[in-house]
Amino acid sequence: MSVGQWARDLGMGVRFAVAGGREGWVRALLTAVGVGLGVALLLLTTAVPNMQSVRHERESARADIDYSYIDLKKSDRTLIVADVDTDFRNEDIRGRALEPEGARAPLPPGLEKFPAVGEMVVSPALKRLLESDGAKLLRERLPERIVGTIGESGLIGSHELAFFRGGDDLAPYIDAARVARIERFGDTSPTETQTDPVLLLLVIVVFVVLLMPVAVFIAAAVRFGGERRDRRLAALRLVGSDSRMTRRIAAGEALAGAVLGLVFGAVFFLIGRQIAGSVEVFDISVFPSYLDPSPALALLVGLAVPAAAVLVTLFAMRGVVIEPLGVVRTAKPSRRRLWWRLLLPLGGLAMLWPMIGQGRDNGTFNEYLVIGGVLLLLIGVTTLLPWVVEAVVARLGSGGVAWQLAVRRLQLSSGTAARMVNGVAVAVAGAIALQMLFAGVESDYTKQSRYDTQRAQMQVSMSRGAQLHPAVEEFRDTKGVQQVYAYAEGYLGERRKDPDIGVEITVGDCASLRQAAKLPSCRDGDIFYVSNSEYDEDTPKLAKQPGRTLYLDPSYESGPPRKEVAWTVPKGLKPARAQEDFMGTQRGGFLVTPKALPAAATPALRGQMYLKLDRSVPDVYDRVRNTATAADPLSYPMAWFSTETADRYATIRTGLFVGAVCVMMLIGASLLVSQLEQLRDRKKLLSSLVAFGTRRRTLSLSVLWQTAIPIALGLLLSSVVGLTLGAVLLRMTDTPIMVAWTSVLSMLGVGAGVVLAVTLLSLPPLLRLMRPDGLRTE
Repeated sequence: MSVGQWARDLGMGVRFAVAGGREGWVRALLTAVGVGLGVALLLLTTAVPNMQSVRHERESARADIDYSYIDLKKSDRTLIVADVDTDFRNEDIRGRALEPEGARAPLPPGLEKFPAVGEMVVSPALKRLLESDGAKLLRERLPERIVGTIGESGLIGSHELAFFRGGDDLAPYIDAARVARIERFGDTSPTETQTDPVLLLLVIVVFVVLLMPVAVFIAAAVRFGGERRDRRLAALRLVGSDSRMTRRIAAGEALAGAVLGLVFGAVFFLIGRQIAGSVEVFDISVFPSYLDPSPALALLVGLAVPAAAVLVTLFAMRGVVIEPLGVVRTAKPSRRRLWWRLLLPLGGLAMLWPMIGQGRDNGTFNEYLVIGGVLLLLIGVTTLLPWVVEAVVARLGSGGVAWQLAVRRLQLSSGTAARMVNGVAVAVAGAIALQMLFAGVESDYTKQSRYDTQRAQMQVSMSRGAQLHPAVEEFRDTKGVQQVYAYAEGYLGERRKDPDIGVEITVGDCASLRQAAKLPSCRDGDIFYVSNSEYDEDTPKLAKQPGRTLYLDPSYESGPPRKEVAWTVPKGLKPARAQEDFMGTQRGGFLVTPKALPAAATPALRGQMYLKLDRSVPDVYDRVRNTATAADPLSYPMAWFSTETADRYATIRTGLFVGAVCVMMLIGASLLVSQLEQLRDRKKLLSSLVAFGTRRRTLSLSVLWQTAIPIALGLLLSSVVGLTLGAVLLRMTDTPIMVAWTSVLSMLGVGAGVVLAVTLLSLPPLLRLMRPDGLRTE
């Protein structure tokens, strides 16, 4: 067969699609909408790498404090930056105080000029939040006058909360950790993060699982209007075309719908791109400009979708015999064979089997085997489901009229019903496997925090030299604060500069010190030394050298100049026994009550407060943050939680949730389009049944049964495949197999809920199609 003949036949199919009158246009539009939804999500996926790259570039471009001390001298091109991040309820707010030291000080990205003291420049999202009715506590914490908004170049997302405010007299607080002097913005010491094989496996499986349902829906969408199309092709046989020509013409019709779907998909993507700039999903937001698809990947989508439409149509029509007087589909079809359908999932298991037990200590997983194995297992769902539906409905017994109508319809066209729920089944199977994998490896990335959250729920770090006693009184007067444990902390060395010995010194009242160590007795004026700290061997030796001079807050060559306050070891030190403090560690060194500390030593210490809260008080955390800011603008309040999650693991999990939301929206929209297309195809049949006296309620129930039976079988099959795939992935990571049945049932419930919602939304069109005018023929 020549290429020219193929082109002529495909072109004729395209003409049938676009010039076939109202019927042809409706069919082409339905196909285009179904394909377009899938294409839009594919284009969104191709834009993800660029989105991540742009977010990383923006984050790097505005980097300022990198925890490495560089001895920069004050000049007309230096800027002092202070980290004044804060939180409001569950939202993180990025904050910086800026003090330019000259006319050529570097401006941070997104700013046109520096805010003066008492002024601040905020992100658009923070401005909206501050102007809202529920942000009174935040406005008290950020009272500066808003003089502008941060530009897009200074933000990593459209919903990011951030501000810059004017700073004053920040130089004494330079420590390279919270306050730094810089000459430019940008990451000065980028580091490459070592790849974790298990996290890489998670990323690969997430992408395959999220994209596979999209491909299934696109394949189903190009077959919309199949039965009416076959009747048209029978007419072509009557005027002389052979069977191969009719299949190519049918492929041409599908090609027209797919190409139109590419246009619709581009439009849907552009609409979604704009909408993406106004929404935030799981704390992730982007600007529309971030979502630029990779040209190579977008071209691949543009070529793959039409090619898939042609191939899927030719493959689907293998078993359809089109004769001049009709289509041999209304007769009893031959039974589907099982053996070749089992080869796909078995092949997938065979590809994954060599990596069983590999774990994270034996290098990265072979990504090609992982992708191929997961794909074959998920494709196996789409090949097995038609056989399962056919085998089950063939054995269903008698029942009510609605049940019999549904069962008979499924017996005549079980493939159509299976195609409708294939995407849901694939999505649920993949989701179950991912839930098992995430649940299995979560313990490796989520740990119990070391903090004692029973004794304290917040920690407030004060800046060096800040007055601790007035701050303690303010916290005790704060609503919701039940107890305040305060310490002034520092380090002692045997020399002013670059000491070899470094021991802790902790100043606090007796009640606070008893939380850090076991004291024999205590009154203000006492000094203790910890005699049995696991990692401190120097303190017991120094305690036995009364009169020796040590230096509080010594300087180091690699850091900024310090106070270097002399302190003489006194006589009569009392021994104390180490115990776990609020942070789950054993504190060593010297424990000093306030009256025993020389006044000259106070500026060399940094205050730490641990707060026990009454969490039933509304906004108690924000009340504490307001008190901390009022007491010391450079303080750092931190809420404690009982668990800690690795950042990269949390990012992948968030990406899965975002992708799952998009896929579920696609599933619902595509199912609705598919359902409406099937109802439109049965318009005359439904009207005839109503004309012969069938009750509308009976027909509505029959449509519900036609959906419920395949989805129940699909969810059962997807649970088996999902559990199998999840078990294999867990064994690949060398993790014991465990099934989170709550998550499995929730995934099954979500899948069933989507189908139920689509069925309910299709009932109003169904009732309209039952009108007598549906019998009219043009």
